[in-house]
Amino acid sequence: MVPADDGGSPAPIDRPVLELLRERLLGTTQVSAARITDEDGHLELRTVLSDAYYPTAVERAVLSVRWYTNDDFKIHYREVRGDDWQCRWDSHPNPHNSRDHFHPPPNAETPGEDASWPDDYREVLALVLEEIEGRIDDIWH
Repeated sequence: MVPADDGGSPAPIDRPVLELLRERLLGTTQVSAARITDEDGHLELRTVLSDAYYPTAVERAVLSVRWYTNDDFKIHYREVRGDDWQCRWDSHPNPHNSRDHFHPPPNAETPGEDASWPDDYREVLALVLEEIEGRIDDIWH
């Protein structure tokens, strides 16, 4: 169990959902690698986005997903560059926002902005990928 005030969920990670998301992401041209890791005691899906989508100023773009058995989640997008650019979509108990919230770019500050997310993990992933596509369009223009 994770304490509710540490930015996590009180539920365990849903590994089958991470495996389904990994397979779906590996089937897109946006993703060059995706693996489930257990670094630092945090089981998550770590996805590296394809360099072909980004200008050379972006060294690497990474999407990390933690999905819990109670449907809480943390999805963190990060562009590695001179000054990292990042944001996060969350649904979990916390003292700083409603359960569903967004930590906006460029540095995913806390507190974030209260938000509302779809109930289904596939719809959440589609929303996140659409937002990332918008970001890619922005950095090319």
